[in-house]
Amino acid sequence: MAATARDRILTNLALDAALAALAVPGAVWLAAPGAWPPAVWWLLGLPGGAAALLLAGWPIGLPRQYWRFASLPDLLTIAGSAALGAALFWGLLHATGAWRPPNLAFPAIHALLLGALLGAPRVAARLRHAGRTGPINGSPVQSVLLVGAGDGTDLYIRALSQERGAAYRVMGILSLRSRQMGRRIQGVEVLGTAEDAAGILDTLRDEGRLPAVVAIATTQLQGQELQHLLDACDRHGVPVKRLPNLTALRPAARRPGERAEPEAPVALRPIEIEDLLDRPQVPLDREGMARLIQGRRVLVTGAGGTIGGELARQVAALGPAHLTLLDHGEYVLYEIDLELRERHPEVPRTAVLADVRDEARIRRLCAEIRPELVFHAAALKHVPMVENDPLEGLLTNALGTRVVADAARDAGCSLMVFISTDKAVNPTSVMGASKRLAEMYCQARDREARAAGGMRLVTVRFGNVLGSTGSVVPLFRRQLERGGPLTVTHPDMSRYFMTVREAVGLVLQAAVVGATDPVDAPGELRQGGIFVLDMGDPVKIVDLARRMIRLAGLRPEEDVEIRFTGLRPGEKLFEELFHGQEPPRATSFPGLLVAVPRTTDAAEMAAAIDRVAALATAGERDAALAELGRLVPEFSLTPG
Repeated sequence: MAATARDRILTNLALDAALAALAVPGAVWLAAPGAWPPAVWWLLGLPGGAAALLLAGWPIGLPRQYWRFASLPDLLTIAGSAALGAALFWGLLHATGAWRPPNLAFPAIHALLLGALLGAPRVAARLRHAGRTGPINGSPVQSVLLVGAGDGTDLYIRALSQERGAAYRVMGILSLRSRQMGRRIQGVEVLGTAEDAAGILDTLRDEGRLPAVVAIATTQLQGQELQHLLDACDRHGVPVKRLPNLTALRPAARRPGERAEPEAPVALRPIEIEDLLDRPQVPLDREGMARLIQGRRVLVTGAGGTIGGELARQVAALGPAHLTLLDHGEYVLYEIDLELRERHPEVPRTAVLADVRDEARIRRLCAEIRPELVFHAAALKHVPMVENDPLEGLLTNALGTRVVADAARDAGCSLMVFISTDKAVNPTSVMGASKRLAEMYCQARDREARAAGGMRLVTVRFGNVLGSTGSVVPLFRRQLERGGPLTVTHPDMSRYFMTVREAVGLVLQAAVVGATDPVDAPGELRQGGIFVLDMGDPVKIVDLARRMIRLAGLRPEEDVEIRFTGLRPGEKLFEELFHGQEPPRATSFPGLLVAVPRTTDAAEMAAAIDRVAALATAGERDAALAELGRLVPEFSLTPG
């Protein structure tokens, strides 16, 4: 029959009492070897020593310790119990007038011996449990070289020692600082630095000790430094993974009705492609964001999409008075609504199924909810699909933006943020040109509002978001799961990339700047200028494909083919963030640039969008595209 917790505590009590009784004669002999008490004294000494320890140890939890998980706090409890128990025993001898050792150091000797006797079996149990290595299924233990000599490394080695049948054994550590070389963590030596990974791996190979895997135990290794480490490991065929977050709770299931896969507590996880973006963290004005959002009614359009969904998450975390989620897709709207219900149940929230092109519906909605802030992320963004159905792109991206802006303004909204794209610069696609048309309208309305008062319109332009719906990263992942090939349109194609969380954080930062209009803001903003996120350097798509193949533990062109398919309609080899007539201006806010405005009259832009929309609604494709080309002269219209 399995022992209960009470049985184990009683067993601990008995063992501790026996050890305490054993400590008494040992302490007497050490303190006064030539003076031995009379036999009758032991009738008090042995049970008295045990009772003193139990009285001292019970209040601080000594009998309730789990021996095989003994740690530094447990050893401190043992030391406290031993010192207090020895003091109580010495007091008992004084109170009863019994024989006392002539050496006044007896209480200290008693405490030290008692602590050693109590601690020894606990340490032995911990070491015995830590020695249970090797997977239970009999497969060989994999050697791991850890990168990073900080708390994560210490925690991981401890976790491996606690896991019965651990699949990994740490053979060495690479530090990020040279001053840690030669030192040890949990008995594991720091072999060198991450910069020296190539030479250290060469040495380990020559010694026949090449690790089975290199595991990163720090978040400080990213970008180019991480790429260099990957290159060094790739030459030896050693995969690189990342340590799990051992203090994070894993969800029970990924989706409703889906069972979670069993996972080892210390299983390594793959390096994400986002980790290779060499992008330093940009400091954000979180207090300003909270002041902007807290206690206000917020509307997010396109809330089921990648950008709209992340906007909804970050806005909900800032405590709005009410959050309205709007999307035309039923399932994606259900998903984000369910997620926010679980994460932020305290935030009043409404999910609205609607099309931003339906002016009557949007006006009724805005009149009902009276939004104070609007984040307009609804759009058709997939270039080839919009090329196939250009009229749909015109109606959603251009007309939809005007409908939302006008309805929000008439309902008393104070600020609208419009999410644009780098494809609006010198557009070669209908998607880009339709977004540029929307930019022009928002710029014109914002300039009008600055002159006469009313709703501000902040436009934010940025490039690709890693992992977004329809982007290249999810496509590559699906192709890798099938064994390849990975398809790239052109060897020279490059794009700007940013993580979705970083992009949305900077969108909120731009909203704060646009709403508060600080005195040091560039003059271009007062003339309808556009915020442009600093996207860093462009990344070649073929290089991205190679990195993803290597992160999967495979070799490009050998294990997985990269196939070039040719440019699709409307695609450009290189994306641009600024037009030649709108050179960038720096701002005092890291990560934010501003484009010199190219604006026109708001009423003229509204009438122009209505003309394009009327032609699109009537199905007059050629006429609608010709009008679009007239309004956006840089749009290179391809007859079709």
